[in-house]
Amino acid sequence: MNTATDPSIIASALARAGFGARPGEVTGIAASGGFPAWVERQLHPADDPDSDLDARLAAVRLRIRYGAAKDGAWGAMDEMRPLALLERPMEALWPLADGKSKMDGAERRRPRDEVIAATLVRAVHSRWQLREVLAGFWHDHFNVDFFQSDTLAATLPAYDHAVIRPHVLGNFRQMLETVATSTAMLLYLSNRSSRAGAANENYGRELFELHTLGRDAYLNDRYDRWRDVPGAGEGRPQGYIDQDVYEAARAFTGWTIEDGAGVDGKRKLPETGRFTYVEAWHDGYQKRVLGTEFSPFAAPMADGRQVLDLVAGHPATARHLAGKLVQRLVGRHPEKLVEAAAAEWRKSAAAPDQIARVARLILLSPDFLATKGERLRRPLALAAAFARATGLDLVPTEGLVGAIAGCGQRLFGWPTPTGQPDEESQFLGTQAMRGRWALLLGLAENWWGTGAVPSPVALRTTPPTPRTAVTAWLEPLGLAERPDIGAAVLTGLGWPPDQVLGPPAAPDTERRLARIAALCAMAPAFQSV
Repeated sequence: MNTATDPSIIASALARAGFGARPGEVTGIAASGGFPAWVERQLHPADDPDSDLDARLAAVRLRIRYGAAKDGAWGAMDEMRPLALLERPMEALWPLADGKSKMDGAERRRPRDEVIAATLVRAVHSRWQLREVLAGFWHDHFNVDFFQSDTLAATLPAYDHAVIRPHVLGNFRQMLETVATSTAMLLYLSNRSSRAGAANENYGRELFELHTLGRDAYLNDRYDRWRDVPGAGEGRPQGYIDQDVYEAARAFTGWTIEDGAGVDGKRKLPETGRFTYVEAWHDGYQKRVLGTEFSPFAAPMADGRQVLDLVAGHPATARHLAGKLVQRLVGRHPEKLVEAAAAEWRKSAAAPDQIARVARLILLSPDFLATKGERLRRPLALAAAFARATGLDLVPTEGLVGAIAGCGQRLFGWPTPTGQPDEESQFLGTQAMRGRWALLLGLAENWWGTGAVPSPVALRTTPPTPRTAVTAWLEPLGLAERPDIGAAVLTGLGWPPDQVLGPPAAPDTERRLARIAALCAMAPAFQSV
């Protein structure tokens, strides 16, 4: 059979390039050009709006609840509120972040909670599955811990909507500057307060170590002077050292936000929370980064932009980012594929769809298509895959978000700048595995008000038995070729395999059928993709 239209290969690919297949989706893709055609459509999501997803997001109501302030500054609140903040610009969110207005902390955290809810809905219902996978990837790569403070929590909608999402398939250099000038990153890595004579190196260090060249290119253990780094004399150093970090930090002095701070004795910044550049706070003297000398007193923001040009264009960045993308999409590091992806990254450096081109190369590679079962589904992906496979019309709730966090994935809340790693060890401990099983069972039995799992059509007309239920669920879960899983579930249930579970469509029958779906999904073959 043609690899591009092989149903088993398509199902496996959709579980890594998306959040898994819906019932009938694999057959539809095979009949409409196969997996390559699906990839091509996914690489151009802007060409066709997702009106169904928009309607679902508009229909979401998320609870907000808090008590009245002791001093009467605000009253008690308990309501189901729509997602109204997802596309708000930073200046509209800043009153929730600046701490000046009196309000309960739940209001300041509400922007973060809305983005988390929208992320769950998008993972399950978006037509543009690849965009959602890559949005998660780039949020991890340019990690901000939005649980660190209520101020950061309030900035998440602007970071998600205006900084990350527009660039997930675009140009990395453009994305890099958008991140560098984002309110969230300026707050998180402290560049907001970086001034001439007191440059804060937090952002500069993470720019090199995490966002671009990567830790493998850190050469300070071998060289402590820039001119000693191989290639530095020709302006092509193999890696970076602490001197590069310090000099880059100087280049970003004056990159700050409009937060009302005094510039001098006469001027104050506006209070919008947006990015601004303050020339008086910038260190304009000569600098040297990655073997390149910067002219003193250059044009506004020129120093910082030159640093971004240098790090974005460095060969180590191509290798670092290609390796991370391959790891996320494939689940391992085939050396030839990483090298090919890095070469495409460098070749497409000026292209507006640079990331899309690299993603296409990875997704259509023999390594990607031949890989199966080598990557453990993260908790979010596990919940979304179960919802998609069973047809659960997922309702995002606080309980579900907590259950996902309990499995090791606190959405938008990884506590260090590294972002959630791709290593699977954190999801494989005894407690983590119990959490994963409970996550599936909780979704199936609607513990958190996330909605009822509809039973397969075949079980709605004839009184179902455990045996017919297991058989019916294995198909949408992508396990039809694994009768051993069905046998194991039947044994574990301890119910007579051919005893009727109850009248079709009766509430008790539906609950039993949903539990059987969860037990099937607990199989390692569904947990891994």
